[in-house]
Amino acid sequence: MQGKQLRKLEAELWRAADQLRANSKLTASEYSMPVLGLIFLRHAYNRFQKVKIEVEKDLPVHPQRGRRPVTKKDFEERNAMFLPEKSQFDYLVSLPESVDTGEAIDNAMKLIEEEYENLKGVLPKNFSMFSKDLLRELLRIFNKEVLQKAEGDLFGKIYEYFLNKFAMTGAQEGGEFFTPMSLVQTIVNVIEPDHGIVFDPACGSAGMFVQTGYFIESEGLKPAEKVTFYGQEKAELNTKLAKMNLTVHGLEGKIFEGNTFYEDKHNLVGRADFVMANPPFNVDGVDKAKDAVKKDPRLILDGKVNLPKNDNANYLWIQYFYNYLKPTGRAGFVMASSASDAGHSEKDIREKLVKTGAVDVMMAIGNNFFYTRSLPCTLWFFDRAKEKDEAKKDKVLMLDARKIYRKVTSKVNDFSPEQLQNLICIVNLYRGNAQKFESTVKNYLQTATELSIETAEATTELQKQLQKVFETLSKFRLKQDSQDLGIDKIMPEWSELQNESKIIFDLQNQLIETVKKNQGNQLITEITAQTKALRKPQDKLIKQLLDAISTAAKEYQLSKNKDWKALDVQAQCIAPLKALQQQLSGNPEEEEPGLLHETEYFYKQAHWLTSRFPGGVYTDVEGLCKVVTQKEIEAKDWSLSPGRYVGVDTTTDEDFDYEERLNEIHIELQGLNQEAIALAKTISENYKALAI
Repeated sequence: MQGKQLRKLEAELWRAADQLRANSKLTASEYSMPVLGLIFLRHAYNRFQKVKIEVEKDLPVHPQRGRRPVTKKDFEERNAMFLPEKSQFDYLVSLPESVDTGEAIDNAMKLIEEEYENLKGVLPKNFSMFSKDLLRELLRIFNKEVLQKAEGDLFGKIYEYFLNKFAMTGAQEGGEFFTPMSLVQTIVNVIEPDHGIVFDPACGSAGMFVQTGYFIESEGLKPAEKVTFYGQEKAELNTKLAKMNLTVHGLEGKIFEGNTFYEDKHNLVGRADFVMANPPFNVDGVDKAKDAVKKDPRLILDGKVNLPKNDNANYLWIQYFYNYLKPTGRAGFVMASSASDAGHSEKDIREKLVKTGAVDVMMAIGNNFFYTRSLPCTLWFFDRAKEKDEAKKDKVLMLDARKIYRKVTSKVNDFSPEQLQNLICIVNLYRGNAQKFESTVKNYLQTATELSIETAEATTELQKQLQKVFETLSKFRLKQDSQDLGIDKIMPEWSELQNESKIIFDLQNQLIETVKKNQGNQLITEITAQTKALRKPQDKLIKQLLDAISTAAKEYQLSKNKDWKALDVQAQCIAPLKALQQQLSGNPEEEEPGLLHETEYFYKQAHWLTSRFPGGVYTDVEGLCKVVTQKEIEAKDWSLSPGRYVGVDTTTDEDFDYEERLNEIHIELQGLNQEAIALAKTISENYKALAI
């Protein structure tokens, strides 16, 4: 399914699911689990049906008894879930109106839990609180044909989308069950968890494991054969979400409920190949007087337990992550930015960590990456294999990514896929691996070239359509002149438009010819300059032309003119012209960029990398990245804040996209307007209440 179709489907499903809140007066946290439960049920049934067909094909047929019935074992052998008849989506959708739908869905969940021990007590069973009509409507919507045919990855994406949306609407406490995908993907791509034990001691909804699964699959491998997932989570709701999330994605993991500060349910100290986490920041109130804390082996550095003196758990987490690792293990985790410079006992712990040589990469992240808090954060990365390498143990990559982001809404930022790849390229260059850089740049340039060919083809078609429009309207105007209407009266700006069109045709021809000559990306720089030069003047001409046609049609009531009617201008001229323009310049309503912008965009991504790292070799870049030594870190009081090392970029940024920044300002303004409307409504309602 293409991105555009998926976004439409997600939005439609979200509107449907939001009916639970709108029609039941529930909070987001109360209706989130039932919705995720229905997605789980729909996905499980899709897998069940697919495997059932495969199983039945292979079943032997007995001459007398016929084909034997399908069993639960048949499904387990194919890593699929067996569903009792009354847990199957089709059964629920086709229930007669006299049946209590809520009770039937609750029963479906109970039957699944009876079949699978690991899901016992996990699935939501509170559907009876909703009206029968509402549940029937939701079942109908989740039974759409597109969802009936959906494969596992699509459901995984829908599930992640809903987790994201519930996070944004406050269905979580303090951002605990959903870590933004951009940050999870960054962690996964830096530590590359492709074997052994993968552990998350604050696993939330298991997003780290899901992205690890994608990462392993992208290498053509099967997660179940390469890694074992272990997770621990304090909150019961989040533990359930994690188990459901893994099942939806076809993954298996050992998720235990427990407070990580006092319990180490998996006993993984020194055993984990990879540790990933987004722990709750700045937690106070941990009882350090307990023996479980005072004697915790996870807090041993330099031969003794290190308890930070201030009432903040950040440095408990940081030590856990280090001590869970094998001597060759890697860790990546999210941490409050304040932890990078914290003083007193925390500084002493940080000094010990730096001296181990395990601190590998520190990456500063800007504001608004989380849905429930706007503060910046820092990604920390440990690589314990560095401790044994004298050359590497002394070095740490400081990477300041605070200016790198894409604006999603007025309050939420993330990394675009390309921004993420660029950051990973920098990390790989620092590690002495140029392969990622070379393949990424090559891919960008290849993509830009392929898009430029599409651009040239669409530009040729647009040029033909523009010529057709001008010829059609010229003939019409001449015909009307013979009837004494006067050429200059219908579209007085006609001569100016024709002159402008000649300039546009020249720009179009230049682009088309350059694309034809391009061999092996040699002219891609010139092509992107031409796409940029063409886009705005071309759009301006088309707008002026369409405005002129519209004005003339109204002033001269052309809808009553038989010659005009015969031309069928809307269908033959305007509609094809608009379609081609959208293909080239994009559709703002659908948030889709056009070919002209996309061609330039991918070239600019390649240029962003090659201009900063000529020859594909790591070098410090002012304002972006710097490799520092332990001596330099000591000189700055053991600070691990990238901003204190990389400096400020004072050069003019040729890659700065003013148009994109204007778009961001527009998004911010939209958000402020929405907030203003909501605030005005609240004030009005409060005023009415006071008046009563």
